[in-house]
Order: sequence, then C-alpha cells, then structure tokens
Amino acid sequence: MLSKSRSQFIRSLHQKKFRQEHGQFLVEGAKSVQEVLASDFQVEQVLATEAFYKENALLPDGQRPPVEIVSADELTRVGTLESNNAAIAVVRTTENRPLLAESGEIVLVLDDIRDPGNLGTILRIADWYGINKVICSQTTAEVYNPKVISASKGSFTRVRWYYTDLVAYLTDETNQKPVYGAFLGGENIHSLPFEQEGGYLVMGNEANGIRPELTPFVSQKVTIPRFGEAESLNVGIATAVILDNWRRAVLKSERVTVRRFGE
Repeated sequence: MLSKSRSQFIRSLHQKKFRQEHGQFLVEGAKSVQEVLASDFQVEQVLATEAFYKENALLPDGQRPPVEIVSADELTRVGTLESNNAAIAVVRTTENRPLLAESGEIVLVLDDIRDPGNLGTILRIADWYGINKVICSQTTAEVYNPKVISASKGSFTRVRWYYTDLVAYLTDETNQKPVYGAFLGGENIHSLPFEQEGGYLVMGNEANGIRPELTPFVSQKVTIPRFGEAESLNVGIATAVILDNWRRAVLKSERVTVRRFGE
C-alpha cells in the first residue's frame, strides 16, 4: 500500500511547477510504461499492479528501477488517467539541448501549440514518419504534461525536443535549408516538389496559425487544399497530411532518379 507521503509526491507531479522542481514526470498506462522502461530515460520508480509486474518483470534491460506493487484503485487515485490497471513510472526529465537539422533530415518546428493533446499527437505522428527532432516555442505546451505523454502513446521515448525562442533559432540555424510553413494561402502540397535534402516544417497555433514574426523565415508557404466546407483542420491532422505528402514527393523523386541512372 502506498504511503501518504509517496501518494502526495506522485500527485504533485500532476503540476508543472513540481515537475520542474523535482526534475521528474509521470508515465502512465501499460503501453507507455513498457516503452519508457525499454528506452534511455532514467526511470526512478515503478508502481505496478501484480498482473502487470508478472507480465513485464523481464522487460527492463539496462535499468532495474525499484517496483512497488499496488492496486489498480491506488494507481487511479494518484495518477491522472480515469482508470489504470497496469502501472505508473516516475521518470527523470532530460536536459533541454539544442537540435539542428542534419543533411536530408526533416525537423518539425512548433509555434505556440498550446493544447497538450495536440502536442502528444504530433509527437506520435512525427515518430510514424521518422521525424525525431521537434523544436518548440517557449509557449508550446510542456512535453512532460501527463496529457502529452499519454497522447504520444510512447513516441516521446523516440522523438527529441528542444524549447527555445523560435525567432532566434530560425535566424541562426536554418541557413541554406528550406523552411516550409503551413498557411491558408500557400502552395498546394499535392503538387509541390518538396526538397529531397530535408529542412524544417513550421506548424502554427491551433487558432491563430504561425506568428507574423516567423513569416520572414519561411521560404515556402504550403497549404492543404480544401474540397469540402470544414472551416479548419486540427493541427495534428494537418501535420500528418503535410508530412505524408513530403515523404511521398521525396520517394517519387528518388524512384525517378533511380530509373534515370538505370537507363
């Protein structure tokens, strides 16, 4: 049974100020805990039901965090999920380190994405499309928010992030690399020949789009054409659509290049 002090500590990690103070955050649910145990994140402790522990006792390879067996009711009481019959991991946060686009690499840039669910979904989408670097404005939702971690479905263990002043970042780091930005009046992504060497994709705030201060850094405005009557797209969905078209355009270009060399 969890002690009162331990319960209070875990519940305190629901709040950003305590996550920052202690340098720890929560990972909840079977899938996410399995992912973090198999990752490079430092897991401080695992609270697990007996069933989850028996099923996953051999999962941690490089680390063996202390495990406390608790009931599903206790997990639900101290966690943020409506129900949790598996586990909660208390995990150490990582250092905020600069990330740059390497040759041929696509890097996501998120400007003021405030909804934690959207941010978590974008991390999952980035992971799906092989994007492992995400640059976040300082007003973007905190990645260690439990809603972000939950929505990422474990992808937070494979995608790295860096919070910074985007104006300063784009001023210093995008030299000679294309910067695509999602705008209502941009070029149709279905016909745009995306650059093979990668670059940056800037996605803006759910309601207001990309800030005017960042517009001068965008070398190519892109748009998802609308065929129906919906007013807008969710930023996570829009990110997926653009990345899918980018990846397909590059693959198509590579096939054409291979055929030319094979002639």
